[in-house]
Formats: sequence, C-alpha cells, structure tokens
Amino acid sequence: MGNKGTVLIVDDVEINRLVLKDIFEDSYNIIEASGGAEALSFIGSSKNISAVLLDLLMPDVNGIDVLRAMNKNGKIKDIPVFLITAADDPDILSEAFRLGATDVIMKPFIAHFLKCRLGNVIELYKYRKKLESIVKEQTKRINDIMHSTVEMLATAIEFRDCESGEHVKRICVLTKELMAEVSNMYPEYHLPPEEIEKIASSAVLHDVGKIAIPDSILNKPGKLTKEEFEIMKQHTVKGCELLSSIPAIMDEGVYSYGYDICRHHHERWDGKGYPDGLSGDEISIWAQVVAVADVYDALTSPRVYKAAFSSTKAKDMIFGGECGTFNPKVMKAFARIMEHK
Repeated sequence: MGNKGTVLIVDDVEINRLVLKDIFEDSYNIIEASGGAEALSFIGSSKNISAVLLDLLMPDVNGIDVLRAMNKNGKIKDIPVFLITAADDPDILSEAFRLGATDVIMKPFIAHFLKCRLGNVIELYKYRKKLESIVKEQTKRINDIMHSTVEMLATAIEFRDCESGEHVKRICVLTKELMAEVSNMYPEYHLPPEEIEKIASSAVLHDVGKIAIPDSILNKPGKLTKEEFEIMKQHTVKGCELLSSIPAIMDEGVYSYGYDICRHHHERWDGKGYPDGLSGDEISIWAQVVAVADVYDALTSPRVYKAAFSSTKAKDMIFGGECGTFNPKVMKAFARIMEHK
C-alpha cells in the first residue's frame, strides 16, 4: 500500500463511494464502509487512517452516531472527519461540528476543491501530531531534569544527616507501594496511578528542611534535650520555606504534594504530632502514608544515635504504638504489604 495515507469513505450509497474513490485513489489508499457500524469497526482497528469522509444520513448507525462514538474513544482528536451531505439542516450540521467534524462536503462533489481541502487538512493534522510529539518529548526532558535536581537536593541533605542517600530512594519505593495499597483497599482514599507516582516522587522532599538544622543537633549521637528537639521539629516548617522559594523548578503537582508532605509527615492520627497538631483526616492521606514509610525506614536503618532494628522489631514497634498513632486503615494496608517483606 506504499507510504500513501488511508482515507475511509463511509456512505450507504455505493455510487457515492465510487465517485469519491475515483477522486482520491490516485493520492490515498481507500477503504470503504457502507454504514456507520462498519466504519467504527475500521476506525477502531486501524491506526493509520488519515481522514474519514462520512455520510450523515445512513439507515443503521448514522453519521452523528459515528461522531459520538469517535468522541467517546478519543479518535476524533487524531482523525479529521469530513461530512458528506446534500442536506443543509443547520441543527444537524451544528451538532456535527460540536462533536468535532472538520468540514462539510456538499453533494454534488467538485473533485479539484475536494482534493485540495482534504490534502490541506491531512497535512495540518500531521504537523500538529509532530508538534505534540516534540512538546511531549521536551516536557519529559524538562521533568527528568527537574526530578534529578530535586532528588540531588534531597540526597545532599541525607549525606549531611550522615545517611548514604539511599534513605530517600527507599522512602519513595515504600510510599508508592503503601499508597497504592491504601488506594486499592479504601475507595475514599483512591487515587489514579499517575497521582501516586507524583506522591512517591514528592516523598524525597520530606526532610529537605533539615538543611536548616545545626550539625550539633542533626548529628548528635545521644538523646536530644527538650530545647534541641524543639529546634529539630522546625525542619518541617523550614523545608516549606525552602520549597516556597523554588516552586518554578518543580512540576506543579509534585510541588503541591511535596510541600504538604514536608510540613505534615510528623503529624499523628491522635493529634499529638507536629508542627500543626493536626488529627485524623485533617492530615492528607499522602502525608499519613509518608509518615509510616519514614518511621519504618528510620527504624530499620542505622543512625548516629542507634543501631538498625530488624524488620520484625520495627513492625512490632509501629503496630505497638511506640512511634505514635497512625490511621488504622493505613496500618491495615501497611500490614498487608509487609507480609511480603
């Protein structure tokens, strides 16, 4: 079939299809449908239809029904549709254009004008697709740079906290697993996968405020005094101040989730956390999830003030309430994913 584009001609009158085929077959590969149902079958199974010439008045599935179906499956965004009609009913034409029809071909057909109009629109759609592809690629590249910058910042802070830099990566993985489990188990907390990905990416920012905490407190090998702990608690607020100064380097969603997680990952279900003393679902579900992930990883990792606990010991401490009170639903989801660890 060569490199020519494909045009689908849809008309229940065979002579009309033959006339249109004769006009376009020297420039395009032609497929024919004698009704709307057959046309939708072609549209659904073919990935290279360049345009559709669509009769509006057909006995089975009419042209308006075809346009509605193309709206539902998203094909109308990628395939220009030319209406074939001898009628000039303004209501029908208005509805067709509302549903995404590109142009009208009035009967009888004038070959030269049809070829020019169809060719121009097909080229316009090709250019738009190419432009969208370029924009998508550039956006991905910018987002990759953004994510790398944010992760590098978070990792640098972990090094300062005498961590290997793996802490933030483990937090991201556990946040994604736990958030997905919570989302699946509880409809009230359901989020689409793309949002869960953003939340997992945002989790790297949870401790970014530690950059403002003095080394003498951040890396103290013993227990913090009451005054020192009050300073340490400020890392949640200081992190938000830092993020407020650099929102332009982040995806809007990642920034929003990151800001909330940074401020509220030390809040607790019973209201005894900090900095705002939030309780229950006043705390966003993503901040609740990161809180659990952070506590678990902190317990199972060596720190300057303690050795690493085993996974079993860490789970016992979390479920036993030694690390604060968490949402019972999040705890059930946590227990489920911990069965495999």
